[in-house]
Amino acid sequence: MIDWHTLSPQEIERRAQSISPGEWAVDMQRPIATLLGSCVAVCLYDPAVGVGGMNHFMLPNMRKREGGIDVDSLLSGDYAMEVLLNGIIARGGARHRLKAKAFGGGTIISGIAASGIGKRNADFTCEWLAREGIELLASDFLGACSRKVLFVPATGDAYCRRMTTTMASAQEVAKAELAYAEALKRPPPKSRVELF
Repeated sequence: MIDWHTLSPQEIERRAQSISPGEWAVDMQRPIATLLGSCVAVCLYDPAVGVGGMNHFMLPNMRKREGGIDVDSLLSGDYAMEVLLNGIIARGGARHRLKAKAFGGGTIISGIAASGIGKRNADFTCEWLAREGIELLASDFLGACSRKVLFVPATGDAYCRRMTTTMASAQEVAKAELAYAEALKRPPPKSRVELF
């Protein structure tokens, strides 16, 4: 059994699994890491059983495309929060014991700043947690920075490193977020089903 409190954040990061926009992970042992710009990551955990997880979402709510087809639901906070919650409960966590820590909503690209998406993501997170009765123990939202977040589900410890936005770091975060957003604009592949 690893004593996570004796490890440096650098060692925790080395052992962590990374998640990207639209992804989530639940674990009892392995740390989880992500890099945020305007997106938000929520760390939920049950301290009684040492299970927790993290998600990484780009927009607060699902939108509909023309014809009523959902835009990729993993992109949205409402879906990302539900799958994270259900994943923790499936691993033995109890809703009434859950605690949260949340990060992100930064403004690193001027075009994203104009849309206010970072603030909308942060507001959605606080509203969702309050509605579900889950205590938000710590948060770091907004500002002109990107963030590297590490979460240790076994202990509930979260580490957030604010990174001054340089052209290189902004491009790295923006590239991941914009690539994901562009992928959602493409129509889903037409499936062909033949009955025999």
